[in-house]
Amino acid sequence: MKKPYVSVEGIARRYGATTIFADAWFGIERGEFVCLVGHSGCGKTTILNILAGLEPPDDGVLIMDGQELSGPSLDRAVIFQSHALLPWLTAAENVAFAQGCKHPGWSRAQRMEAALAALQKVGLAQAGDKKPSELSGGMKQRVGIARALSLAPKMLLMDEPFSALDALTRGALQEEVARLVTETDQTAFMITHDVDEAILLADRILLMSNGPGARIAEVVVNTLPKPRTRATLHHMAGYHPLREHVLDFLITRSKAFRADAPPANWSPRAVPEVRL
Repeated sequence: MKKPYVSVEGIARRYGATTIFADAWFGIERGEFVCLVGHSGCGKTTILNILAGLEPPDDGVLIMDGQELSGPSLDRAVIFQSHALLPWLTAAENVAFAQGCKHPGWSRAQRMEAALAALQKVGLAQAGDKKPSELSGGMKQRVGIARALSLAPKMLLMDEPFSALDALTRGALQEEVARLVTETDQTAFMITHDVDEAILLADRILLMSNGPGARIAEVVVNTLPKPRTRATLHHMAGYHPLREHVLDFLITRSKAFRADAPPANWSPRAVPEVRL
């Protein structure tokens, strides 16, 4: 059987005698947008960190494009909850710094040209000479998005990148990311607590049971047509059943799922896939 573009195979994380999550198996196809949803403490951020190579799994392996992943690499770009910009550099210089890591032989002029082109894509061409202290929260995150996408990574990883923003800015950036990921045919993995955010962005939603001892309990296929926008999402046929299904898991079934006695039809290597 052909493996998916990204294959997560039986990873686990333990702290002493406590198992945070175990036996996590899932795949991500090339160009697919996958969201991981679950309560705090189930290990979502740890899974993202393992995918990014920022920490190793206690068990299991990760394979991308036929190669086992080990340690961080520029083929995986991360957008964090905070903007993580260098405060002494301008917006363009922050993006150019990443270009210098990927293309050490480039001149400063080449790096800055690529940086300004990346900022143009996120609507910040006019802010290239501004430092982070001169930018709004949403603009800082746009710089972070431009920096990540300018690397043309094989996979884009996002750790609740919009959680600290106001509702209007958050909605605008969600749609911006959806557009950019589609335009660049980017493979994306994102963790979120926001059900509507997952429905807006994801092709598939991974539902994680509560920790400790968390598992990926179910995969929900998002069949709502693209493009999706915040303004029209709740009018789409199928939106309400999909939202209610995910909410029911988070409110009720995530707590009832027991890692030591899972449902009869559940297997970590073949997690049930739901299409509503």
